This record gives sequence, C-alpha cells and structure tokens, in this order.
Amino acid sequence: MNPFESVLAGSYTVGWAAVRAMPESVARRAFRAGADAAVLRGGFGQLVANLERVAPGQDLKREAVRSYARYWCEVFRLPSMSRDRIVRGTTTTGEQVLRDSVASDRGTIMVLPHTGNWDAAGAWCGFTGVPFATVAERLKPESVYEQFLAFRRSLGMEVLPLTGGDRAPSEVLEERLRDGGTICLLADRDLSKRGIDVEFFGSTARMPAGPAKLALETGANLIPTTLSFTDDGWHIVFQDGIAHSDLATMTQEVADAFAREIAKHPADWHMLQKLWLEDLDPR
Repeated sequence: MNPFESVLAGSYTVGWAAVRAMPESVARRAFRAGADAAVLRGGFGQLVANLERVAPGQDLKREAVRSYARYWCEVFRLPSMSRDRIVRGTTTTGEQVLRDSVASDRGTIMVLPHTGNWDAAGAWCGFTGVPFATVAERLKPESVYEQFLAFRRSLGMEVLPLTGGDRAPSEVLEERLRDGGTICLLADRDLSKRGIDVEFFGSTARMPAGPAKLALETGANLIPTTLSFTDDGWHIVFQDGIAHSDLATMTQEVADAFAREIAKHPADWHMLQKLWLEDLDPR
C-alpha cells in the first residue's frame, strides 16, 4: 500500500468510528453543514449538468449535494442503527410486486439507479426476509474495499467482487436466480461497448444489458426499484416487472421506469459522472 492509500484507509476507518459514535441528529447536521460548505467552494459541475437535463430550470445543486452527503453519513452510521430503526423508517410503494416475485421462486432481479440510499434499502430487504446477492467494484486501497465488503455483508447482502473473484459474478448471479433467489444490480450507467443505447430524458444514454440478459436467460422477474429520502428515513418504489421480450426493449423500459421516479425526486439521484453519450469524449 502506498502512503496515499494508507492515509485514505486510515481516514475511512477513523471517520467510520467517529460518525457511528455521534448521535444521529448531530451527524446529520454535521454532514449537511459540510455539504453546504462544499457547494460554496464550487465544483459538482457534472452533477449540476445532469440535473439540468432531468429538471430543467431548477436550481437543485445544494439540495442534491446535501442528499449525497446524507447518503455517506448514513453509510457510516448504518452498522450502529437498530433493525427496528431501519424497518420502521422505511416506507414502500408496490411492495407486493416484490413479495409476489420472491414467493414465485422464479428468481427476482431488482434493478436500481443511483438514487437515495441503496445500502439502507438493502438492509431493509435483509431484515424483512429478502436476502439478495449483488456485485461491487473493488476499491483502492484493498483495506477500504474489505471494510465496505464487511459492512454490506453485515447488512445481509451476499457481495460478489466485480473482478478477482473465484468465479465470474455473472455465473454466480445466474445460479442464484435459477435457484429462485434474489439479486440487486445498479443499472443506470454503462460506458462499455456491451451496453444498450436508450432514450433517457430526451437524449441518448447507455445502460447495461446485464439485467435484461439475466432475466431472459433464467426466466427471472425484472423489477425496476427506485429509492428516495424522506425526512426521517427512506422510501422504496417497486414498479411493475418488465415483460420479457428482447434486450433493447427491456433495457429501454427499465430506463423509462427509472426516469418516471427520478423526475419525482431529482435531487436524490446521485449521478456525479457523465452519462449521456453527447457529453462524452468521442474517443
């Protein structure tokens, strides 16, 4: 580990312990103040540009940065939150769609954009009888990745490394689905040549084909799932499952489902990178 990675790892460890030790109200105020200070210093240009496509004419920068800071505050605090706090603090729309899918034993794919707090939603799933498998990129340094891995596993998730695992993650995910299990995949950004071009808020973006491909190969239900914050907790929307047809059609329908809910809570969409193809370097 180089010196920078060592400092980064130490910062995460200290920050995790310090924020968990704070009362929740104190931690939330501290992170909100930090978000406001970050807005005053400038930056977040890509986040603002993305939000302008989603909610033209609305100045959402401060609200969006606060939302993103709240996500990180809660990530640090989740291991110290009680089961009751997470379950009681979560409200849902369309929950029966998820319950019926899980009971069917067909396999369930929850497909999500980067909205709200997906770790809190994952904890809620685990606590209410829907454990699932997911995939995570390896972080640098490795010790930080191991901390995040342990954290998410403590919430009841089976976390598969995107690279460097004993088996390809797609192989394991397919196995879980064929056994009637549940998986969860973030799927609102894919810059690889294997992605599917979709219309998203009036322009072309690229989203991963993997969720639709897994659904077609295994017969699993594909359920668009979106998240947002409430004053005191979290809200999850389970939309109707996507009908099986072909990769392009199904991925477009996922994009449409994402867009419907993102438009309702645009500041809770944490997309800090370039997404639309016309924003990318042609190379």
